[in-house]
Amino acid sequence: MRIVTVVGARPQLIKAAAFSNSLIGYSSIEEVIVHTGQHYDQNMSDVFFEELGLPLPSFNLGVGSGSHAYQTGKMMIGLEKLVDELSPGIIVVYGDTNSTLAGSIVAAKTHTPLAHIEAGLRSFNKMMPEEINRIVTDRLSDILFCPTEVSMQNLRNEGCSEDSMHLVGDVMYDSCLYFGNLSMEKSNITQDLGIVPGEYVLATVHRAENTDDEVVLGNIISTLDELSKRIRVVFPLHPRTKSRVVGLSHGITFIDPVGYLDMIELEKNSKAIITDSGGVQKEAYFHRVPCITIRTETEWVELVESGWNTLIDPNNPIELRRGIFSAVENPSTGRMDKEMYGGGRASENIRDEIIRWMEISC
Repeated sequence: MRIVTVVGARPQLIKAAAFSNSLIGYSSIEEVIVHTGQHYDQNMSDVFFEELGLPLPSFNLGVGSGSHAYQTGKMMIGLEKLVDELSPGIIVVYGDTNSTLAGSIVAAKTHTPLAHIEAGLRSFNKMMPEEINRIVTDRLSDILFCPTEVSMQNLRNEGCSEDSMHLVGDVMYDSCLYFGNLSMEKSNITQDLGIVPGEYVLATVHRAENTDDEVVLGNIISTLDELSKRIRVVFPLHPRTKSRVVGLSHGITFIDPVGYLDMIELEKNSKAIITDSGGVQKEAYFHRVPCITIRTETEWVELVESGWNTLIDPNNPIELRRGIFSAVENPSTGRMDKEMYGGGRASENIRDEIIRWMEISC
């Protein structure tokens, strides 16, 4: 039984670590990891394989940066060739990136069964490329692995077959539980930066709608710069953002992208997290840290409803400043529901369902 796992971006590497670990001891299953090369920076990719104990990918397509069409097209060319050679029993894709979309289309075109981990997420904003990737991937998938009941309901509303949907929990929660203790042992990031737990804010910004618009990005950086006069602001720079923020701030502590274990330590020791990342929103919740999301909507609506996540419009500089300062100075925490993301058993649930599905299909 051969599984081809397609990864390419940081969050997918984290999710793949949990799933790959669940396959250990199952000699009848061969997992072939294909890295598209979507994240081409050393710190954004290679370090994750090393830290998370993932085997190096069997294949790296080395696509690198480019427009959506360029990236997705090059990935499809490389993936189609590999699928023809490997004849997998199933292709597994994660999340909502261009790598996800490319893997999904190739699976459909080669008549290979497709499983989507993190299915059913919706921001209901089709201006986001991720939203298009989610919708297309869910439509093409044979097995839809949903992290929450909200995502299950989204698929029901779109007419997906109940038999194809499975409420399994969130593989990222599995990873946070697994690697949380390891980060305490191996990461020295807080000492290296000279930061005191609970006395800094962690910020991440990478989405195109925030980084490609000079006015919006300027609003975000100027607000964080002003905030840094009251509390230290630590900002790991995504490659997309780095070239655009040089010289815009003198108070923010900019650092290079960090590995997953360092990121865990930065997250769980911060007073609050300011982000536009879907994954970081969840990680904040897992570590019980209040989160301020600089977006007008989120695919993780249950975090807003539970009180752990606050949405702030980055297009309105007055609201942005007022919202961030208020949320940081008076952080609110909501209710904790250990079962909301599956209780740490998502990877095993996915593994068991894939095995069952493939046995029936054969």
